[in-house]
Amino acid sequence: MVFTRRMAALAAVVLIPLGVAATSFALADSPAPPKVPPRVELDSGSPTPTSTAPSARPEPTPSDEVVSRPPVTDSPADDDDDDDGPGDDG
Repeated sequence: MVFTRRMAALAAVVLIPLGVAATSFALADSPAPPKVPPRVELDSGSPTPTSTAPSARPEPTPSDEVVSRPPVTDSPADDDDDDDGPGDDG
């Protein structure tokens, strides 16, 4: 009787995934190849300027602004005050 239960469990472990795979394969649609248009047309015109004055320059965006560098200070080579973390005594 124990052998019969083991065989039933083994059959279920093998047959259930096979049944799922067979059902999935049977119900799946075969994909059609993609349809490519016979001709592709691109815009041939150049973009028109938005402003009428050619010398007018738009305001710089924040990414275009130049930021000055911080001042350079001479400090001793063994100065590591900015490296100390919380609870670090030196």
